[in-house]
Amino acid sequence: MTRLRRFWAVFVARNKEFVRDRGALSWNLLFPFFVVFGMAFAFSGRGQDVFVVGVAGEGALAPGFAGTRHVKFVSFETQEQALNKLRHHQVDLVVRPGDDGEYWLNDASPKGYLAERVMLGADPGRKSPRRGVVEGRPIRYVDWLVSGVLAMNMMFSALFGVGYTIVRYRKTGVLKRLRATPLAAVEFLAAQIASRLVLLMAVFAIVYHGADYFLRFQLLGSLLDLYLIFLIGSTCLISLGLLVAARADSEELAGGALNLLSWPMMFLSGVWFSLEGAPKALQIVAHAFPLTYVTEAARAVMTEGATLVQVSPQLFTLGGMTCSFLLLSAYWFKWE
Repeated sequence: MTRLRRFWAVFVARNKEFVRDRGALSWNLLFPFFVVFGMAFAFSGRGQDVFVVGVAGEGALAPGFAGTRHVKFVSFETQEQALNKLRHHQVDLVVRPGDDGEYWLNDASPKGYLAERVMLGADPGRKSPRRGVVEGRPIRYVDWLVSGVLAMNMMFSALFGVGYTIVRYRKTGVLKRLRATPLAAVEFLAAQIASRLVLLMAVFAIVYHGADYFLRFQLLGSLLDLYLIFLIGSTCLISLGLLVAARADSEELAGGALNLLSWPMMFLSGVWFSLEGAPKALQIVAHAFPLTYVTEAARAVMTEGATLVQVSPQLFTLGGMTCSFLLLSAYWFKWE
């Protein structure tokens, strides 16, 4: 019971400290709103003049079509994955290569119609493949973007909110004074994690539902699953922030380390652009970052209707990373 009281005292104190910092609170709430609404306005018009064709299965495409300029070919492991992208207008055409090939288009997609004309005209002497049609509502860029922006905002708040705070405590002697109390290191770290987790989830709820009120995001999966993904992702990123702050004794060092982690994650974790079709080396680097798994899982739930079972590889990876970060943080943590 005494341990719980100590934990609760640190937890409440940290929450009050954050809420009283009006600048940090305003930034955490307003920044994702600006990005989501800005991108929704910027990309509300005509899309890129490039055809994206999904390739389902092994085999060679017709040479004329394969050599067509301004057509991007994206490979998918299964036909169902490719057709799911086509239903939501994330690709313009899906083809199954081979002599007995087949192709599908979405009748509601103007670019799909044009991509079909290009494909059939690229190899005029070749036997026409079988034609299939799917239906589905288009996914706007803002529907695709919002999960990445929310994950990115969560990343910055988790890393800098925990990392800078603990380093500041160490630099100003707060940790040294806390060490003289009965407060154990595990109680202090647990309170920091819980406090930041509550704040992150509260900000996520406010920003997501506030923006959704105006933009009407398309959520094909479960909202509860989306909350759970962000809860697990927040815990992982908070743990990573603790790992950086465990030994750092200056805000300059902590800031450099946190920037070294956050900026590559922001650009390589699929927040702004899809990793499908990216070079393999880039995909390998991207999957070393926890933000990639949060973005992939959240986006799959929102735009593809994925269930927790379908995104379980990402969630288990995040869980493994969290345990590793926490163990290393507890081992390296110093009070002074």
